[in-house]
Amino acid sequence: MPQTHRGAAPSGRRRRPFTLLLLAGLIGLGLGLDSAAADGRARLETFLKGLTSLQSSFEQTTFNADRTRVTQGRGTLYLQRPGRFRWEYDAPNKQVIIADGKRVYLHDLDLDQVSHQSEEKALRGTPALLLANDAPIERDFNTRPIESTDGRDWVELTPKAKDTDIVRIELGFGSTGLESMIMEDSFGQETRLNFGQTKRNPILDLSLFKLDEKAGGDFLSFD
Repeated sequence: MPQTHRGAAPSGRRRRPFTLLLLAGLIGLGLGLDSAAADGRARLETFLKGLTSLQSSFEQTTFNADRTRVTQGRGTLYLQRPGRFRWEYDAPNKQVIIADGKRVYLHDLDLDQVSHQSEEKALRGTPALLLANDAPIERDFNTRPIESTDGRDWVELTPKAKDTDIVRIELGFGSTGLESMIMEDSFGQETRLNFGQTKRNPILDLSLFKLDEKAGGDFLSFD
């Protein structure tokens, strides 16, 4: 898997706010930045342009504020724009996060528990909002190109909303498209995702974006 351009950091999982579990205005002057750094914003726009669906494997690592590793995971991401996605964690803890266009459901198979919230509230300021929504980037995020140290094109995004749990997002683009994502939350924890085996605009079964009616256990609403 590709490596990120900085040091390391994924987050605690059981009793944190719902939006922290999800698995996301233009500065745009470009003055004083070399062309490689300025490419991050352009790569993001190119990546999102014409994107209707996506399938990718991922590896995730979360670190505490002191950059001590907390958790690791891996799984598969399915995306159907607008408004639908599925993050399926295979290991070490089996979880499924589903957005059906109206609500976001977190099904923790280990806890036998389903938490759910409106998409508008759950996705505010998160990378999932950027990937799943087809609205202009500048509606929800400020952007700033980052000078690259690993040969890839990086861009930083900060949510415009003031009440978000995610305070900073960095996206790294390489030869295969979006390869890495870094998120920092309001607790100073950092989550890193590396993507691979990505398929752009595949035909996906829409049943992927519906909560299994057989899902048992407790249902907890965070609205």
